Amino acid sequence: MLDVGGELCNMSELSRFLGIVVFMYFNEHNPPHIHVRYNEFRAVMDIRSSNVLDGRLPARVLGLVEV
Repeated sequence: MLDVGGELCNMSELSRFLGIVVFMYFNEHNPPHIHVRYNEFRAVMDIRSSNVLDGRLPARVLGLVEV
């Protein structure tokens, strides 16, 4: 379990930089996606297209996270 901002998460942390934390569940539903947290912002992003599937991120953060 991982503690992120006071929340316990059952997912693997892939990266942490500039206050941005990127996670991925091992065996979750399709399409393949990542979870991104930055301050009060949360988003789920498609790995293949970098589209935000749910939530939102500031434009600056989105630009840093896009593949």
